[in-house]
Amino acid sequence: MAFRYLNTVFALLPGMPPTNIVRELVSRFFSQGRWFQPVRYGGVGTDARFEPGAFDPDVLAASYDEARRFFIGAKTDRDFLHFSPERDGRYPFVGSFSWMTSIGEARTARWREAHLRQVVEIMQLLGSPLAQSGLEDDFERKNWRLIPSEYGFGSERVFNVRDYSEGLSGLYWRNVFGAPFVDLFGPRLDAIPASQRQSLDGGLVLVQPYELPTQAMTPEGDTAESQLIATLGREAFFDLPTLTKPTRVPDVSWMLRKH
Repeated sequence: MAFRYLNTVFALLPGMPPTNIVRELVSRFFSQGRWFQPVRYGGVGTDARFEPGAFDPDVLAASYDEARRFFIGAKTDRDFLHFSPERDGRYPFVGSFSWMTSIGEARTARWREAHLRQVVEIMQLLGSPLAQSGLEDDFERKNWRLIPSEYGFGSERVFNVRDYSEGLSGLYWRNVFGAPFVDLFGPRLDAIPASQRQSLDGGLVLVQPYELPTQAMTPEGDTAESQLIATLGREAFFDLPTLTKPTRVPDVSWMLRKH
C-alpha cells in the first residue's frame, strides 16, 4: 500500500551547517522527541544500519562529515529525514531539510501541537527563514510541472520556484514565516483572521489556512488558501494558471553577507 505523506520542509540558510548543529538536530528527533525509530542512514537508498539500542548521534555526525548531507529512514519508507544543504554556492538558497511521515499522524490534536513545537525548535536551531508543512501531493502540484522535452519526445519535470529567494510556490497546511517573510508581508499578516494566524517564539508567525492537512487539495482548502494569498498579496506567490513567477520576494541579501 502506498503511503500518503505529510511533508514538513525547512528552508536552510546558505552554506553548510556545522556538524554540531546536525548532531543537535538529530538528537532532538531521536534522543528527545523520538518521532520514529531510526534504522537506515547515509544517502537515499543506502543499506547502512544503525546499531540496535539507544540512538547514537555521533554515528550520523560522522556520516555527515563525509557526505555533507544525510538521509535517515525507519525500517519501512513510512518515516524519514532528508538533510540537503547547498554545497557549491551556485544556488545558495536551495538547501532544505525535509521530514516525512504518514498523514495519519496528524489525526490527533496532541500530535499536531507537538509537531508545531518541534517546527519552531528546529527553525530556531537552524536559523531557518521558512518552514511549510502539508500533503506531499500538494507540494508536488505547486512546486513542479511537466513540459515537453527539448529533444522532441516525452516530457521533463521543472520547478515553478527554485527556492525561497524567488518567492513562494503557495500556501500549505502550515506556513511558519521567519524574519524575511514577516518583513515582506508586514501589516498584511495582521489582516489574517486570528483563527488562521499565530505569533510564535522568536518572532516567527504561523499562517494556517485550515485545521487539518487532509483539507488540502479540496475545494474548501483551495478557497481558504486563495483567500489568504489575496490578503498577503498574490504577487508574492507563483501563479500556476499563468505560470507567472512572484514579483515581490523577501530580502535575503543579508544571508549572503553573513555566510
